[in-house]
Amino acid sequence: MLKKSLIVCAALILAVALCACGQSADELPVDTPEITASETPEAPLVMDPEASPPETSAEMPQDTPEATPASESPSETPSGTTPSSAPSESPSAEPSPSPDKYGTEPVPAGKAEPVEPEAIAVGDTAFTCTLSVRCDTILENMDDLAPDKLELVPEDGVIFATTTVTFYEGESVFNVLQREMKRAKIHMEFVNTPIYNSAYIEGINNLYEFDCGELSGWMYNVNDWFPNYGCSRYQLKDGDVVEWVYTCDLGRDVGGFSAAGS
Repeated sequence: MLKKSLIVCAALILAVALCACGQSADELPVDTPEITASETPEAPLVMDPEASPPETSAEMPQDTPEATPASESPSETPSGTTPSSAPSESPSAEPSPSPDKYGTEPVPAGKAEPVEPEAIAVGDTAFTCTLSVRCDTILENMDDLAPDKLELVPEDGVIFATTTVTFYEGESVFNVLQREMKRAKIHMEFVNTPIYNSAYIEGINNLYEFDCGELSGWMYNVNDWFPNYGCSRYQLKDGDVVEWVYTCDLGRDVGGFSAAGS
């Protein structure tokens, strides 16, 4: 009987304990933390293409360094000045003059330029120049002269004495020589040389090139200058002094070697 009473008591105690546990479990507050807006993790920032940028990006900080003024910029130079570090510009070198299509080298400054005879129209305006023809160099080289030419050399070497003659606008040294030799009945022979676009004087008074040595022949000068081009290409000017001289040494004996060698 006692044993049953103990069993009943134990059962009652267990039942009471179980009821107490169930009630306490229902009444205990849920420990799950409550999510608030401030504690919600921020979602990744997505830019709205039509939205204005944040105000902070539009405002420049007050301590932003000012831009360097144009006058202080190292990459710019004030108008009208040259930076000291910039190299000075040197004038472009002019190309060296070259011979013309006939092989004529450039003439010295102040001397007459060669012309093209076929392009020159002779006018009616008359001018004067002086003309002379001489072969006095042969007198110093008589041993080299062909024997059949001895009687053709004047005693003073003058074939045509210095004379003032008339020429017309546009005429050349060749035109005057040809006319005056014909007028004075003095023999003259020439040949046209297309390669130089000029007449070449082979003989005057029957004295030809090579008659007094292999370096002999006729040369001309105007105002004491021996042109380096043919006599047909030298256009005369009023008052010019024209001399035809016979050389026995390729111009060295008459002062015209540079022209003969060109």
